[in-house]
Amino acid sequence: MRDFTPADSCAMPEKPSVLRVEAARQKILEQLDSVQNIHMQPLRDALDRVLAEDVISPFNVPQHPNSAMDGYALAHKDLASHNNTLTCVGTAFAGSPFTGSLSAGQCVRIMTGAMMPSDCDTVIMQEQASVDDQEINFAGEHQLGQNVRLAGEDIQQGQAVLAAGRRINAADLGLLASLGIGELKVRRKLRVAFFSTGDELKSIGETLTPGDIYDSNRYTLFGMLQKLGVDMLDMGVVKDSPDALRLALESAAANADIVITSGGVSVGDADYIKPLLAELGEVNFWKIAMKPGRPLTFGHIQNTPFFGLPGNPVSVMVTFYQFVLPALLKMAGNSAHKPLILPAVAAAPIRKRSGRFEFQRGVMESQPDGSLTVRMTGEQGSGILSSMSHANCFILLDEDCEGIQAGEHVSIQPFAGLI
Repeated sequence: MRDFTPADSCAMPEKPSVLRVEAARQKILEQLDSVQNIHMQPLRDALDRVLAEDVISPFNVPQHPNSAMDGYALAHKDLASHNNTLTCVGTAFAGSPFTGSLSAGQCVRIMTGAMMPSDCDTVIMQEQASVDDQEINFAGEHQLGQNVRLAGEDIQQGQAVLAAGRRINAADLGLLASLGIGELKVRRKLRVAFFSTGDELKSIGETLTPGDIYDSNRYTLFGMLQKLGVDMLDMGVVKDSPDALRLALESAAANADIVITSGGVSVGDADYIKPLLAELGEVNFWKIAMKPGRPLTFGHIQNTPFFGLPGNPVSVMVTFYQFVLPALLKMAGNSAHKPLILPAVAAAPIRKRSGRFEFQRGVMESQPDGSLTVRMTGEQGSGILSSMSHANCFILLDEDCEGIQAGEHVSIQPFAGLI
């Protein structure tokens, strides 16, 4: 009988040549460049866009010294010389400043946000003042400059308030509006083409025959991509045919900045993605020491980056968040982005063998003392999409981990902190 050598597969023990997760992530990022196209974007349409240049403040914020309290504006030196009793000679409102000048022993009633009169350097809150007609007596001791916001205290003229590479959020919109900035230079949106592969896949609305399943991967990819604000080219389901797949890959690469597929990247008889990628471009690697999602293919079709994700639904989401998301952020021009990693206490034992980095799906919960606990969502198979739907975090178990006991600390990655 001839010796039998099994074909390499994702079920076999890890080999030293299989990339570790962090090494694979860095290898991907090193081969990607940001899009260079830049255009002006109205402020109202700039949410989630990536800044192409620093935003410089055109003036100080605040532009003038102003009051942080409702109270009385005065010259601090007058308190001692007038026994803490001054005469009120006017009122300053936000947007309607006091324009007169003060003599020694005088003060001005002032509201929060109102510009400080030129002769005043201190504000005493109204709760520390007693009023007798126009005479105001101030109780207690008071510091020079108290309750005064100085010009430029928040932002100084010429300061870079937002750096190139920042993804604009809602607070940024308000900040920019406060500076009178109505347009921004941003990088153009990424164009992402994606499709699923498999003769067994049917779209929603089609009738299932024995052996068929509905395609869920395109919907999870759509949702994850939509959250990133990219322009999407959904190419549907492509059959397991070399000719059909070749045509789809060529078309996707010609019309997008990056191509993502799901399925067809393992070593089965109908898994054509990897050999086609080698024909049309190059395969950089296709195996990572991780679970789920080991048969991830990364390469290029001509000059277009390509990700071939596994076909199992959970593997699609895990590999997207851990590898595709950082790649898309870099290509979009985002400055260095690090997902939030938090410590938590395992509520129950977690089984694991060394050799692979595992991304277990978990539910984190805050305890009365402010600490976090985490429990698994149940069965962790790569085809159990409900394990992702019910989870709110990944439980991160590195390649050297050999299991976690109840009560031990473990690292978690909240889904809300992924972007």
